[in-house]
Amino acid sequence: MQSRNCRPRLTAPLLAAAVGSLAVAAAAARADVKLPAVLSDHMVLQQQMPVPVWGTADAGEEVTVTFGDQKQSAKAGADGKWSVKLSPLTASDKPAELTVAGKNTVKLTDVLVGEVWIASGQSNMEMGIQQVKDAQKEIAAADHPQLRLFTVPKSVADEPQTALKAMPANAPRSKTDQGKWLPSTPENVTVGEWGGFSAAGYFFGRDLQAALKVPVGVIHTSWGGTPAESWAQRSYLEKDEELKSIVSDYQKKSADFSKRLEDWKAAAEKARAEGKKEPNRPADPANDPWKPAGLYNAMIAPIVPVACRGAIWYQGESNASRAMEYRKLLPAMIQSWRDAWAEPEMAFLIVQLANFQAPPKEPAEKDQWAELREAQWLAAQQPHNGIATAVDLADADKPGDIHPHNKQDVGRRLSLVALNKVYGKTDVAYSGPVFDSMQVSGNEARIKFKFADNLHVNGGDKLKGFQIAGEDKKWAWADAKIDGDTVVLSSPKVEKPAAVRYDWAQNPEGNLYNKADLPAMPFRTDVPESK
Repeated sequence: MQSRNCRPRLTAPLLAAAVGSLAVAAAAARADVKLPAVLSDHMVLQQQMPVPVWGTADAGEEVTVTFGDQKQSAKAGADGKWSVKLSPLTASDKPAELTVAGKNTVKLTDVLVGEVWIASGQSNMEMGIQQVKDAQKEIAAADHPQLRLFTVPKSVADEPQTALKAMPANAPRSKTDQGKWLPSTPENVTVGEWGGFSAAGYFFGRDLQAALKVPVGVIHTSWGGTPAESWAQRSYLEKDEELKSIVSDYQKKSADFSKRLEDWKAAAEKARAEGKKEPNRPADPANDPWKPAGLYNAMIAPIVPVACRGAIWYQGESNASRAMEYRKLLPAMIQSWRDAWAEPEMAFLIVQLANFQAPPKEPAEKDQWAELREAQWLAAQQPHNGIATAVDLADADKPGDIHPHNKQDVGRRLSLVALNKVYGKTDVAYSGPVFDSMQVSGNEARIKFKFADNLHVNGGDKLKGFQIAGEDKKWAWADAKIDGDTVVLSSPKVEKPAAVRYDWAQNPEGNLYNKADLPAMPFRTDVPESK
């Protein structure tokens, strides 16, 4: 019988297995060089500006990044983080390899160089290509090898994250292919939680790529129904006297979640006992996409500082009841992004809200959506910003649908703004008529417009959408006629005009366009209230 002290002799197979186990253990103890998800196969690197490449490795490990004839090295800090910057690159549609080497080597394949944009906002940015007009035709034609698409997975966080939310391997393709760069193909554009890749983002990228003749990458990061404060850095809200209440009010609301949950359980149990419908469960603040900075932390911070030209932004519906606040909120959010990227000239292009609900029968003194569009317009007047209106794009047969299915024109109009204002193509017309000045003579008001080449009525023979008022601020629909680069207004109800408004309604019916077939921008000449 074998003694307890006897040990089996290590045969060759056992010895090999033991050595293998030690090797595996040693490898596990070492932190491999890793890159963030936004740096991966099929990506587009931004041309004409320094390109950050970053990741993690063992503390003190030297990491070398090679791309083309460039080679940059850095040592990982005590926290394991490292970063280098490639010198500005020249656009190229030739697939290349980017290599990151430390104790292990990571190779990114099929990398192009061109223009990179971020597409963000709420549901009208999230709305996928399968939801748009002529969807099947657009999907079938979506084979664009030089257009690359990346969708950020939805997530909420209390503090800025360095990694995007990981998707389980057994999740459907609509989720597992998020957080990956995908070439634009009929199959790949349908990947996404709500009908595929962002339609507005796709059409913008497609049109921009066709015009610039360089590769384009679009990083889509949006979440339906969310307010702008969710996408801003928290410190930018807290340091502003008018915005810090957004954070404090939410914190108070979250503090009593446990009590509200218990109250809900009791109410739900009572409703079930009485055969009634249960009340809605209160949202868990830990996963609430309305949390101030919650989406910035989880869906913007992890892609910083990827080199990009700018962002397109389709949001505002969830802030429409706070339009005056939005005048400070949207610029604060934009600044928080520019500072995060350390890119003060980062372009920011805004989609002005589409028309929604039934057109008004009579002019109204106040209109939340009109005021929100005005706040968007004011933000767009700041340096390096721009605006493309969607005020005329809602489906005529579905006025109650908050999601226009014509995302093709949203993308096209954004691309025109980018081509002119960002890429300096001054021959590209990018704006509809814009209010310039008003002159009053007798009972008539004459409105002069910029971008007024070939002012005309688009649809019907009567110019619509203008309101006129005297000093009493009693608004009436105006009789309007085009005269050169001006529009002359009058109304039998207004003896002496004092103010004019155009498309000042949630669903206005304005039909003034210019030669570029772009709609006039909504405006008002009366001094906006400050609060």
